[in-house]
Amino acid sequence: MWAAGNWASVWPVLLTVLVVAVVGGAGYGLWQAHRLAVGKDRAWRLEEEARARELSMAEVDALSWQDFERYVADLCRRDGCTRVLVSGRTGDLGADVIGYLADGRKLVIQCKKYAPERSVSSQDMQKFLGTARNEHGADVALFVTTCRRFTAAALGLAVRHDIIAVHRDLLGVWVKGARLGSLIPLNGHGDGHGNGRGQRRSPA
Repeated sequence: MWAAGNWASVWPVLLTVLVVAVVGGAGYGLWQAHRLAVGKDRAWRLEEEARARELSMAEVDALSWQDFERYVADLCRRDGCTRVLVSGRTGDLGADVIGYLADGRKLVIQCKKYAPERSVSSQDMQKFLGTARNEHGADVALFVTTCRRFTAAALGLAVRHDIIAVHRDLLGVWVKGARLGSLIPLNGHGDGHGNGRGQRRSPA
């Protein structure tokens, strides 16, 4: 009754509340729609980047193991390494590619051309660990593979002994243009599932 008797004063307030509610609801709906669109766009971009990387890796998968070693050597040269040599033979004591980084450190790389679903075992890592520095005098040692992951034991050895573990996804990033120097600090994230443990020690 009071509202009816004072309608001239009440209706502007009610109208204002109604307008605010409608505008607020519409604004919230637009914000939610924007968030959803941004999320979908981000997911699409990630999928496209992954697809592009896999297309590049498909070409790498088609290489022979000898050509894969030469390809890794070419990536090193692209990133400023000098005096890069490829063994190209069995019995190389784990040194498939040898070169020197731009700062003069000696680089020794073990290349394993494995199927994507395989894993690098601790035995593989132990063999490289036993020769990379003792036999070849590596300052920086990389284990590069086309498979998706290192076993937990292999990754643990890599982290403890400063071997840079480069699994398929990191290799894909390298193939797409990332510099070798940017991969080195990622050691400990080489199991292919983001379960990195430990950090790379600074070189002595």
